[in-house]
Amino acid sequence: MVEIPSELISEALFFKFIKFGLVGASGLIVDFAATYLLKERVEINKYLANGIGFALAASSNFALNRYWTFASTDPAIFQQYSKFLVISTVGLAFNHIIVYYLAGRGQLNFYFSKGISIAIVVIWNFLANYYYTFTYSA
Repeated sequence: MVEIPSELISEALFFKFIKFGLVGASGLIVDFAATYLLKERVEINKYLANGIGFALAASSNFALNRYWTFASTDPAIFQQYSKFLVISTVGLAFNHIIVYYLAGRGQLNFYFSKGISIAIVVIWNFLANYYYTFTYSA
């Protein structure tokens, strides 16, 4: 029988995961709002607007996760931010790969595949950030 470490099922970790999800939802709003405003109102290139929206969302997600979700006091903010961006980028790659295999190869509905992918990637992002980005020993 496989034993799950108690820290993976603690109440505190569960609430961190909930906070992480709420921060992610706020990032979605930041991403879409910035992309819409830049593309539709400022009328810049849609891909540039999309990239700026992603960057703003990633930055707000980092700040909110650092201070609210994980309450990090690590003075190496730049290194933490770099780790966060790497994990986010790996998560994006996982997202594309999962959708490709489920929808493309597996012939599942695209949005169903995307939903499965999001569920998996959120768990990846949370655990990677919990164990790698926001671990700090003073």
